Amino acid sequence: MAGAPRTTDADLRLRTKTAEAVNRNRMPPPPPPPVPQNRPPCRRDSTDAKPQRLHLGLFEIGRPLGKGKFGRVYLVKHRQSGFLCALKVLEKAQIARENAEVHVRREIEVHGVLRHPGVLGFYNWFHDSRRIYLILEYAAGGELYRSLQKEGRFPERRAAKYAAQVAAALRYLHSKNVMHRDIKPENILVGLYGELKLADFGYSVHSPSNRRDTLCGTLDYLPPEMLAASKADYSRAIDQWTLGVLTYEFLTGEAPFEDSPLSTKRRIVSGDMKPLPASVSREAKDFVHSLLVLDPSKRLSFDDALEHPWILKHCDAE
Repeated sequence: MAGAPRTTDADLRLRTKTAEAVNRNRMPPPPPPPVPQNRPPCRRDSTDAKPQRLHLGLFEIGRPLGKGKFGRVYLVKHRQSGFLCALKVLEKAQIARENAEVHVRREIEVHGVLRHPGVLGFYNWFHDSRRIYLILEYAAGGELYRSLQKEGRFPERRAAKYAAQVAAALRYLHSKNVMHRDIKPENILVGLYGELKLADFGYSVHSPSNRRDTLCGTLDYLPPEMLAASKADYSRAIDQWTLGVLTYEFLTGEAPFEDSPLSTKRRIVSGDMKPLPASVSREAKDFVHSLLVLDPSKRLSFDDALEHPWILKHCDAE
């Protein structure tokens, strides 16, 4: 695989197959018989007696799905079973130039053990002399960020449903002593049926002690405890803060503290949030304000977030 894979007739077949799946009562093609419980045969916990050694030749490369800092993501098909998945291709040379070996290792170690409907599936990984390949679940809806850009903002009903899905996924992560630390629309994917899936676990960390002191993430989403002059450590409550920022963005199309970099930091540390528009309901405002609390210990827990009146109002029928 030299450079970007060449688009071939196989790409067109993959496009057609995916389109047919969406249009046929929005049902995906059934998995082939050899795949137990919708799992690809390349999954690490496969029950196959003789697991197949993974290499690039096992996959038919389709269209690009996205581009990241260290490489690209492609839609691929497992040749033997026909199973569709995403292949994240990371360039070893680029990783070395950025001194990001720990970043990539963490993504594999943390993401590889997570199993939840709200977390993008991680099936397996392999490497060759030049690249690292992550075999991931294919999320047909693409990045949530693109949907938000296209629509500007989401109606409250959808914003509440999305907030509830993210809260449930983050609650699961915390039950496994994992902090995501980089929740934002670009790191959330949309499944075939519109369900959200957390992705990109490069900044995530397994922390049984519930305390860390590393600065990471995206400025608009960083909590005040990560920007404070005292540089105190922080807890998993940082993910509750980012849920508040995310929900604000769902409702308005912009981040609550967005400004110049220096002013953004000052606004976050002081809690100087832009007022939500009058068109936003009182319940939605309360939900956001209950998460964007300067004191981490007083932020709404994920359990309470899922029982919040605004969430129940829009999600109780599901």
